[in-house]
Formats: sequence, C-alpha cells, structure tokens
Amino acid sequence: MTSTPASAQYLRDLALLRRVRDRIDREYAQPLDVEALARDVHMSAGHLSRQFRAAYSESPYSYLMTRRIERAMALLRHGDLSVTEVCFAVGCQSLGTFSTRFTELVGVPPSVYRRDSKNETAGIPSCVAKQVSRPIRNQEARVWPANLK
Repeated sequence: MTSTPASAQYLRDLALLRRVRDRIDREYAQPLDVEALARDVHMSAGHLSRQFRAAYSESPYSYLMTRRIERAMALLRHGDLSVTEVCFAVGCQSLGTFSTRFTELVGVPPSVYRRDSKNETAGIPSCVAKQVSRPIRNQEARVWPANLK
C-alpha cells in the first residue's frame, strides 16, 4: 500500500491535532488560546480551528470549555470550593462566562448543580462516574425536573 503526499499530510495533521487536544486535556486550567495552540503546531489559528472542527466536530475553544466544565462538575460534586473558586480553579477568567457555559452544557447553573448533585455518583466507580456525569455538548443538556431548578 503506497501513501500519496496528500494522505501523508492528512496523517501528519491528525497527529498534530491529537497533540493540541492532549495539550488542552493536560493544561485546561492554564490560559490557552487558539493562536498559542496553533503556533505550537506550526499552523495558522484559522487552519487549526477548521481542521480541529473537521476532526472532532467542535472548535478548540469549545473543546477547552467542555474540559473545564467537566472538571468543574467534579469539583462542585466533591469539593468544598465556592462556585467562584471553582471557576478560577478550572482556568476561567470570568464568572459570568463560566456560569453561562456551565448552564448551556449541564442544564442548570453551577450553584444548583452543586446543591443537587453531591450524591449523583455515590457508589459508582470513578471510571463510570466520569462517563455518567460528562457534560453534554451542543446545547443538548438533559432536562432537570422543575423542582431542582
């Protein structure tokens, strides 16, 4: 099986996109922006965004925010930090943006989630709890009963 130059470039780009995604997973709490991520893999910010969206069905920024919200959910469930402290601990700079994005992904504001989800994953192995409590992307948030809002 021979490889054409186009398919070889495609495979190189996928490897670079994996590096970007891995960096986001590792450094989600650090100040990250698309320009810095693109520089590290020698791409323009626009090209990185287009390629990332094509490969993972969401933009690098959306992926970063999903990772931050996922970590925030765990901190809110298990920690004694305030919503503001959680916001800054996961790398968000604005409490308003954090709360808005959290509500979009999870379906309820962080304070409501914190109050009502402490026992959501009790007794479930952590590897399963992570899947069960993963934030839902693209505004497909689960509908919570009216009495929990």
